[in-house]
Amino acid sequence: MQIVSWFVQRWQLETTFQEVRTHLGVETQRQWSDLAILRTTPALLGLFSLVTLLADRQASKNKLIIRQAAWYVKAQPTFSDALASVRRELWGYAHFCTCSVKTDVEKLHQALMGRFADTLCYAA
Repeated sequence: MQIVSWFVQRWQLETTFQEVRTHLGVETQRQWSDLAILRTTPALLGLFSLVTLLADRQASKNKLIIRQAAWYVKAQPTFSDALASVRRELWGYAHFCTCSVKTDVEKLHQALMGRFADTLCYAA
């Protein structure tokens, strides 16, 4: 039974490192020196942890959106879902200043802007 427990713990660690490699580019860092890599890797792992914690907070408030595909149903969010959801929330705090002068340009409909933001959250 102890071997199974160790395997499960190892699997969780391997999954974490796979997600970090995929989404944060830990193995594709462009620094030339080992010292630069030693500085950035903990920062990237910290970022990964921060996104995970913020997404967990969103999930506890039922605000974490899990993107679904017609051919694949997910019960749990992936890191891509978590990252996109955290981006969406953080970008929602940004205030964009627009000119108060009336022009002939029609403003984008709010729903269309929401779709653009959702698309960019996954694409960024």
